[in-house]
Parts: sequence; structure tokens; C-alpha cells
Amino acid sequence: MPAAPPPAPPDTGRAVAVALLNLSGLGLGYALTRRRLLMAACWVATAILLVIALPADADGIPGALLAVYALLLLLAAAHGAYVGLRTRLVWPGRAPLALLLGLVLLAVPAGGALWYQDARDEAVQQALLKRLTSADQLVAADAGKSFSTAEGDYREALGVYRDLVADHPGSRAAHKVPASLRTYYSKVAAPYDSQDYCTAVAPLTYLRTVPGELPKATVGTLADWPDDRLATSLYECGAQGLSAGDQDWVTRFGDLMKTFPGAPQTTKVVPAVDAAVKKAQKGVGGSGSCAAVEELQQLDTRIGDLETAAGDPGGKLASAASRAGRSGDDGAYDCGVQEYRSGDFSNAQQTMDKFVAGHPHHKNRARAQKIAIAAEVAQTIPAAGKKLPTTADGGSISVTVKNDSPDDVTVLYTGPVTGSFTLKACGGCRSYLLADTLMSTFKPCAGGKDYPQRTLQLPVGTTYFVHKPNGGQATTAGSDTAKLRPGYIYTECAYTTQGFGGSGT
Repeated sequence: MPAAPPPAPPDTGRAVAVALLNLSGLGLGYALTRRRLLMAACWVATAILLVIALPADADGIPGALLAVYALLLLLAAAHGAYVGLRTRLVWPGRAPLALLLGLVLLAVPAGGALWYQDARDEAVQQALLKRLTSADQLVAADAGKSFSTAEGDYREALGVYRDLVADHPGSRAAHKVPASLRTYYSKVAAPYDSQDYCTAVAPLTYLRTVPGELPKATVGTLADWPDDRLATSLYECGAQGLSAGDQDWVTRFGDLMKTFPGAPQTTKVVPAVDAAVKKAQKGVGGSGSCAAVEELQQLDTRIGDLETAAGDPGGKLASAASRAGRSGDDGAYDCGVQEYRSGDFSNAQQTMDKFVAGHPHHKNRARAQKIAIAAEVAQTIPAAGKKLPTTADGGSISVTVKNDSPDDVTVLYTGPVTGSFTLKACGGCRSYLLADTLMSTFKPCAGGKDYPQRTLQLPVGTTYFVHKPNGGQATTAGSDTAKLRPGYIYTECAYTTQGFGGSGT
């Protein structure tokens, strides 16, 4: 075996050249000093780095890997300097030339690093553009969905836009956010374009919060974009609810008046409310009187709620509420007449009793009292409600009504004339057994007692009586139908049986 060549004299320039050649990452210093295994190790380390680093992505090379690779390069350079200090180079023979070659080859890792950084920056741009595209697609995919269903996606997309302009303001994706935001506003507010105003209120209200999430420069003129649309939606939705008799029109108009007090849409609220009151007033007096009265009463209450919620600087809402209330009260009489004529005697009685109590000076109060009495009689004798009673009074036939009952009795009658009165309890009278009333000899009010009584003057015709006990054990009103003819004197007797009310002629 030939002997190894003797060590060369120490050469600092040669040592530096070998170190620089090893810093290229290709182990060329080891190649020129005949250290092939170490050169191969450098190649393997560089190859591993390239396999992991390429193609460049937004995440870049893991920091730990870079640190390890840099340490290996420094070790290779240091060891190469040690080896090159006393080892002759295969080529080139002169150290200055090798040193120049090492300096030139340092451009390889430096240029590679610059190229990789550019590639990584492009990968970052592409990743950000992909995020923007995904957010845009998320918004587009929710077309046709309700806002409550799509709101989560809208907020997620908005979060992406916010992150792009805040964390990556110079990126191509951030520069495209304003255009995406215009599409975003259009998609979210789609119900408005379809004139689905009630549905549009929620998304438009949401859009007014978006400028608080993004820089002013990004939002631009979109900051005020929802305002007019929301004002229109609140008015139109409220107007629709007002026309349909829904309850939420107060909320819609209230939000409009509070949020946009000077908007043109707000000035239309009072006229819309006035028109609703006038329309309901026209319904009083016809076949729809009860519905119109109910609507007017509701308008009175809800206009008051609107006034409380949103204010009423000019007093116009208060005026409209007052008109609705008065018209509703006055229309109650027509409602009672409608109920009576339709055979709804129970409600007719309640309506007229309420009207009488609330209108002590109304021109129709006297007849309302008569209708309330007739309606109560008709609940026991339906035939009594065939005709609407008048305010007529008096007649040529005497009818004496006596009370053979231990209880006070209210006597109601209707026919050609209508009225009522109360007879006090009979002091020495008792309630009859049911068996007593079944005997052929049964004759109430025939005991020679001083029965409480009252004589009426009634006209010829059929009069319907109801005797309503006011206490004791009697729970059912007695009734009688009297066909009055000239030349006769009539007696009507009220009595009670145990558990039942009774009457007779």
C-alpha cells in the first residue's frame, strides 16, 4: 500500500477557502480535500432540506429544521477549515483561486434562499386568495336561505375579510376585499331587492353593524348603504302589518322613528296610522260593526304603545289614538245591534250593558238599555229576539205582576214595549215543592196575602216575560209568554219552587 502524502504546510487562506466551499451546502470543500464520505453527508443533509422545503408553501420550512441545517453547515465549515489548513487541494492548486471560488459559490445558498422566500411569499398570497374565495363561496352558497339560518356563515365570512385587511393589509387578497364586501352586502340584503320587506329588516339591521368590524377605508361608501333600505323596509313592513291587523307594526314603526327620526319614510308613519283609523271608522254602522269596533279599540291601544315607545313631538299620534278610542266607544252601540240581529243575544247584552255604563249622555243610551233587556229575555225565550226593541212605552191593557216568592225578583219584559223592574220579596211566602206545582189545584198568588206587585200598561200583542230570582235557592229564571188582547185585565205571578224558578198567568 502506498504511503499517505505528507501533510502540507499550514495555509490559512486554504482553510478559509475550504470552509467557504462547505458553506455552499454541497460539501465542495470536502470534495477538494478528498473527504468523499463527508461530502456525501453534506449532500444528504441538503437533499433532506430540499425535499421538505419544496414546493414552497405558506407555512415555510419548520424553524427547528432550519436551525439543525444551519448548525450542520457551520460544523462543516469549521471542520473543513481544520482539514484545509494542512491538506493540499486537488484543484485548483492555488489557495486564492479556491477562496474566490468559495465566495462565488456562496451565491448558491444565498440565491436559493432569496428564491425560496419569493416562492413562499407567492404561496402566502395564493393561500390568502384561497381564503377569500372560500369566504365568497360561503356567502354565495347561502342564497335563498333565511337570515337566521345563514347568519353564522355571514359572520364567518366577515371574520375572514376582517383578518385579511387587518393581518395582511398589503396582500392581493386584502386589496380584493372591498369588491367582495360589495357582493357580500348585496347577497345579505337580497330580500330587500325582492321587496320582501319584513324579511329584509333583520339582515339590513345586521349590515349596519358591519362597519364597526372593518377599517373605514375598506367599507367606504358601504357604511351608509343599508340605512335607506332599512328605513324603507321598516316602514313597508309596518304598513303591511297595520293593514293586516297584526301586532308587530308598532315595533316596526317604533324602530323606524327611533333609528331614523328625520328620514322621509318616518314622515309617512302618522298618515298611515290616520288612514287606518279612518278606514276602521267607515266600518262602523254596517254588517262589520263589531269587527270595526274591535279594530278601533286595538288601534287606540297600539297607537298609545307607539307613542310611548317612540315619542310624539307633534301630538299627532295622540290625536289619532283619541279618535280611534272615541269611534270605538261610539261604535259599540252599532256592534250590539249587529249582535242582536244575528241572534248572539248573550254578547249583545254584554255589549249594550257596557255601552250604557260608559256613555251616560249618549243619544242612543235609552234604546241600548231596551236592547240589553230584550237580549236577556231572548236568551230564555228566543222568540222574543225576532224584532229589535224600540223606546216605545205605555199601552191600554193593564198587567199586574205579583211576587209569590221569598226572594226579590227582577221582572224583564219585551214585545211592543220593553222594560224591567224589581219586586221585593214576599214576607210570608215560601218556595213551593215541585209536587205542589203539578197538582191541578195549584194557584200561586191566590193566598189572599199582600203580595208585592206592580201594574204595567202594555199595548196589544205578545209580550215576553222573564222572572229572575235575586237570591235564595232558585237558580233558574222563570218565563211566560202573554198574548194581550183588548178588554181583559191580566195578572202575572212570579213564584219559586225548590231548586227552580217559576211563573204563571
